Amino acid sequence: MQPDLTRRLLSYGLIATATVLLFFGGREFLGSRIGQFEAGRTFSNARPAPDYFKTRRGETIAKLTIPRLGTELFIIEGDGPDQLRRGPGHLSDTAPLGTTGNSVIAGHRDTHFRVLKDIRKGDTILIETRKKRFLYTVSSTKIVSPGDTSSLRPTHDAELNLVTCYPFAYVGNAPKRFVVEARPAS
Repeated sequence: MQPDLTRRLLSYGLIATATVLLFFGGREFLGSRIGQFEAGRTFSNARPAPDYFKTRRGETIAKLTIPRLGTELFIIEGDGPDQLRRGPGHLSDTAPLGTTGNSVIAGHRDTHFRVLKDIRKGDTILIETRKKRFLYTVSSTKIVSPGDTSSLRPTHDAELNLVTCYPFAYVGNAPKRFVVEARPAS
């Protein structure tokens, strides 16, 4: 009688655990889809801001397109958990998108930036703000340790870095970072 009760309790426990995991996974997936939908709607409905306007954390600031991969993502200002749930986030301490300097965009590998697993040297990346469009060409990709912050350093030339965790299929907190380096297209 005791082994039957143990099996039954174990099976209920496994069902409850699977339900919780499905709930959290579904919440992340749906949250990222809904966040992108809302970001796209606010981006297309907004008017261009004056030059003196400072973007606010959580605001949709640009659209990122990678034509070869059929990807269109809306970029959010900031890299906190709330911003990254909605979409890839522009690191506020880096250069504004499309200007001289190093602009860095970070995103989760298991939602918005999963597509980066298929990016390669020579691919084009289009950044479209409310005022202008900027075309970049991927110059390299690299895998680095989390302590390697070279892709975040300021530069004198225009540069775009996309950063996500690596490996893409890793379960849990990934031990490395995947960096896409891009330069303005000539």
